[in-house]
Amino acid sequence: MTSAHSEQLADALLAPVRPANAFEETVGRLLQLIRLGVFGPGESIPPERELAVRLGVSRDTLREAIRALADAGFLVSRRGRYGGTFLAEVLPAPGSVDHSDLAAEAEPITRAELDDALRVREILEVGAARMAAGRTFSAAERESLWTRLTDIRVAVGDDYRRLDSRLHLAIAEAAGAPSVVALVADNRMRINRLLDRIPQLERNIAHSEEQHEAIVIAILTGNADAAAVAMRAHVEGTATLLHGFLD
Repeated sequence: MTSAHSEQLADALLAPVRPANAFEETVGRLLQLIRLGVFGPGESIPPERELAVRLGVSRDTLREAIRALADAGFLVSRRGRYGGTFLAEVLPAPGSVDHSDLAAEAEPITRAELDDALRVREILEVGAARMAAGRTFSAAERESLWTRLTDIRVAVGDDYRRLDSRLHLAIAEAAGAPSVVALVADNRMRINRLLDRIPQLERNIAHSEEQHEAIVIAILTGNADAAAVAMRAHVEGTATLLHGFLD
């Protein structure tokens, strides 16, 4: 059962998420409650209907977030008269939800290192998207960028991370400043090492694909403001998940 103290803390921490990254922020908000110890091991969290209202998300989005956290080992769903969603008795440590050899052997990430990588990414990639949208492309350049987008739509498994990186590097290249490509590539290596420490969430991948399309269309139609806004929303969604799982 949920204690009165837990409910009071949840009231203080649960607030509507931003719609641009509803799934990612829902996962992040639930992880915040877990990491801060609002609910104890084995304790139930508020009912789906209540959480959906507090967070301002659909029941489907909430269920996807709960399912993702269950798959990652944080939550347990039980059916029956005394069913509901409960915290696992033993919670994964930050950065340990992916039990690959890479994650197991990796050094701990500090909050400062995480913030630095994410802030550099936002500066570089939002700026690159805006600059790219201000350029005039040849037919071959337009086709190349669209092909990178098309490739990632059919990517599966390990290919997704590689093709995702290729698309982001292509956007940086489209900005027309070769030095920016090198900086984005270096930062992307840092980001990928962080992403290797958290699970791939299917809903996040689907959402990312929608954001990728919005970014590329804005660039190819010359809408610099829309390209920057779409890229900022995209990198903020990733940042939310990384902070949620790794902080």
